Amino acid sequence: MTAVHTPRIFPPDIFSRFYLIVDDHWASRCSLLEVLQQAGEAGVKLVQYRNKTGSMKQAYEAALALRKVAAERGMTFIVNDRCDLALALEADGVHLGQGDLPLHLARKVVGQKMLIGVSTHSPEQVRLATEEGADYLGFGPIFSTRTKANHEPVVGIQGLAGVRSLTALPIIAIGGIVPGSVPALQGAGANGVAVASAILDAVDRPRVLAQFMAEFQ
Repeated sequence: MTAVHTPRIFPPDIFSRFYLIVDDHWASRCSLLEVLQQAGEAGVKLVQYRNKTGSMKQAYEAALALRKVAAERGMTFIVNDRCDLALALEADGVHLGQGDLPLHLARKVVGQKMLIGVSTHSPEQVRLATEEGADYLGFGPIFSTRTKANHEPVVGIQGLAGVRSLTALPIIAIGGIVPGSVPALQGAGANGVAVASAILDAVDRPRVLAQFMAEFQ
């Protein structure tokens, strides 16, 4: 059964842009707070906090300062996987993986005002997430990525193009994306791109952020 979808009130183009993922896995190598501040200065308006291993207390404490900066910068702040953490932080949304709480149950937890995104890796998953009432979809990995050691099979640009007609929802391409690949992804139907390692590992982070942002001007 198709879910009744209650539109959330956010800027209409919120997903037609660069989507930064700040992953706590990098916290020992760089300051995530500094990364977010640099992203804000570059004009980034959409950010996701990901913490796959920390306790609820550790994740909350680590994310609280990031949430504050995001609010000050007018960024839409999404929490990966964890509905409880999203609620505690008063986040703007939660992003669910295929192994997380089913979407209809997540909606009961977070309510109608919070955005819910879903990671998808196949046409069938795209159809299902659309029917269940997701607000946007992540689709990938487009290319091989170092961010996740055991990621799903690479779908490629052709895989992205193949699912564009299956949903009217915004699609965020993810996985191994660099600035030069953005035009081809947009041409294949991506509304935006999600990036972690290309920014978090960058030697000259402001320059790479500027390169990505220029693709959405």
